[in-house]
Amino acid sequence: MTSHARDFPAAIDPVKLERLAEVVVKVGLQLQPGQDLVLTSSIAALPLTRKIVEHAYKAGAGLVTPIFNDDEITLARFRYGADAGFDRAAGWLYEGMAKAFSNNAARLAVRGDDPSLLSAQDPAKVSRANKANSIAYQPALEKITGFDINWNIVAYPELAWAKQVFPGETDDVAVAKLADAIFAASRVDNDDPIGAWKTHNAALAERTKWLNGHNFHALHFRGPGTDLTVGLADGHEWMGGASTAKNGITCNPNIPTEEVFTTPHAQRVTGHVSSTKPLSYQGTLIDEISVRFEEGRIVEAKAAKGQDVLQKVLDTDEGARRLGEVALVPHSSPISASGILFYNTLFDENASCHIALGQCYSKCFVGGDKLSQDEIAARGGNKSFIHIDWMIGSDKVDIDGVNKDGSTVPVMRKGEWA
Repeated sequence: MTSHARDFPAAIDPVKLERLAEVVVKVGLQLQPGQDLVLTSSIAALPLTRKIVEHAYKAGAGLVTPIFNDDEITLARFRYGADAGFDRAAGWLYEGMAKAFSNNAARLAVRGDDPSLLSAQDPAKVSRANKANSIAYQPALEKITGFDINWNIVAYPELAWAKQVFPGETDDVAVAKLADAIFAASRVDNDDPIGAWKTHNAALAERTKWLNGHNFHALHFRGPGTDLTVGLADGHEWMGGASTAKNGITCNPNIPTEEVFTTPHAQRVTGHVSSTKPLSYQGTLIDEISVRFEEGRIVEAKAAKGQDVLQKVLDTDEGARRLGEVALVPHSSPISASGILFYNTLFDENASCHIALGQCYSKCFVGGDKLSQDEIAARGGNKSFIHIDWMIGSDKVDIDGVNKDGSTVPVMRKGEWA
């Protein structure tokens, strides 16, 4: 038997893996005939990545270009790399990706990273490498946050990640459990996943319609360790589920997704807020975050774990201490109901209301596709090299919509839609 005769681990259901690959191409990306695809993936996620590439070409893809990373190669840099190298990143690569996106290539990230990969490495080096990477990635990131193109992020149950989520299990059992959780959250554990996504997208569209109809001036979050007022950007628009990119293609950027989200006003956030789940950021776990905002800016920040990395993230640039996104997710979402802490933002953000430090999505404005960067900033949109989501929702958090006259409308009670 050749080494690639069976290209998926025995612990992973091949039928559901195939369905996930098809959903990524047909729902996540809605890849068009003749359209190129740039994808990033870890080598460990090859079984899913290969299936996605098959479905991409079956859908008529032009050219699929994969870019791979590997945990051991990443660690080798931190163990043996010259110190000066941590202030550098492969800007030429990201410039090439940005050029591909300018030529209407779609973007896909296959994720399954070890949440603690860099936890034993020098936090200063981790921070420097992250900052250099964030700056270098900016030309490509602008095409994504500006929603110029159809893009998608999906997950694969890599072993190191599975062992963190299910630490008491054998390797095979941990991977099987994480695979099943991913398949359920991604709505491919049924015979008609594409139909299931259609129904789900319609439900999310109803939520955004209600929120856009109210056009709140702010949201007020109250709960343990939290009393936070998030002003909303002028002319903001709520989005969720399937969205149409500037290239005219309707895609689902995240698989799974349970959120509706919009752009906060970068100058109008006040109060304090505590995280309700750990944040896994670039191989470091940051837990029990608690911050205080004044006039939109974080003026105090603490974390019980990962404090050094959090502080360095906040010092990335001027926009890193301000918000670029606020998102609402019911506590009863399937991902929250699973009771699993995924240590992975793609999943954990869909179990809980959350906010994001850094860059805003220009798409979350009425007519956002026609606004210049200066117009977005004038309406309160934030600009930064980073965009980092962290979770602030639970079954103990209430949210009110605040109108311009100060009157309020219940939005969520005990983590559920009011």
